[in-house]
Amino acid sequence: MRIPELPQWVWDVWTVAAAAVHLLLVIDVENQPVATFAIVGVAALALRGRYPFLVFLVTLPAAFMVFEKVASMIALYTLTSRAKRPWLPLAATAILAVSFVFHGTHLFDLFFGPWRMPFDQAIDILPQHVYPAEGFMRTTAYYIAMAAVPSVLGYSQLTRRRLAERFAEITEAREHEQRLLTQQALASERAQLAREMHDVVSHQVSLIAVQAGALELQAPDSRTRTTAEAIREVSVTTLEELRQMVRVLHASGRRGEGPVPQPSIAQLRRLVEGSGIDAELEIGPLPVLDPPAQRAVYRTVQEALTNARKHAPGAKASVRLSAQGRAVVVEVANTAATRPVVELPSSRVGLLGLRQRAELLDGAIEYGPDRAGGWRLRLTLPAESATASAGR
Repeated sequence: MRIPELPQWVWDVWTVAAAAVHLLLVIDVENQPVATFAIVGVAALALRGRYPFLVFLVTLPAAFMVFEKVASMIALYTLTSRAKRPWLPLAATAILAVSFVFHGTHLFDLFFGPWRMPFDQAIDILPQHVYPAEGFMRTTAYYIAMAAVPSVLGYSQLTRRRLAERFAEITEAREHEQRLLTQQALASERAQLAREMHDVVSHQVSLIAVQAGALELQAPDSRTRTTAEAIREVSVTTLEELRQMVRVLHASGRRGEGPVPQPSIAQLRRLVEGSGIDAELEIGPLPVLDPPAQRAVYRTVQEALTNARKHAPGAKASVRLSAQGRAVVVEVANTAATRPVVELPSSRVGLLGLRQRAELLDGAIEYGPDRAGGWRLRLTLPAESATASAGR
């Protein structure tokens, strides 16, 4: 179970309380101004996160005079864990070690404390004070190690934080590299798909357009000529849209490519006139639609007319766009077939794609046969705003 991370103010309160408890055990309030220095040093720990070196200096007098160790050790830990230059914590550790040794070996009492005496006499008695040397050296080593402990812990925390930052950088770099590899693989797949579309579909549609053009020139009657012209125009339009799709696939992942023109409501009249069936278009005043919504309207009308041409030969169709409140309603209806239906290959995903488009735009789509044997499709999309525009 992972221990939750505590807020910084909780640590500040805990450290100040720990230092204050230790201070109560060693302080003599009547010993002024040393007691004041010690109280100020403990209180300054609350600011150690913002001014670590200054707080460390404030705690030194108490460590030197009354051996108040906890406040200085906490300040040194904070200083080391946030140091940007190695010499600063090393110097602070050396200063604190001298303070601990000076007081812990009673040298402070000899020169400044209750045993103080003139300096020349203190120098004369100093060899006797540090004898035996083995005990003095053991005590000195103990207090040097005590001063070094917060530095070691602080440096460990600093190293841990730097390693965590480095690990985060490495993780981010790996994720970025993985994204680049994924984009490269997708770009390769798109390029291959674009080549297949261009080589296969474009070739077949071009043959249809050429044969339709030849039939138009050699047609024995006007009806055949009109049908051949419609086939040729639909083939040419299909080739143009295919080229746009190929451009999109080739341009994916590249910079500097201009936006590919997208169909809009303004192009509906051309779509209806070139659909190859007897269809009429009626567009009333409409609210403003954003480009994705206009593209959805265009693709819906295109799919509905394509289905009418495939499944209801000789039928008549009507396309109506109108505003109902803050929504745009698209209705495409066709009558029953008047000629035999020619079975053509179908992916059976056209209407499913229209439903997905509508759901992505928070719209709805309904379709199904009517009572007269025809087919009706209704698309409802929310408008971007309620500002009406003139009928197109």
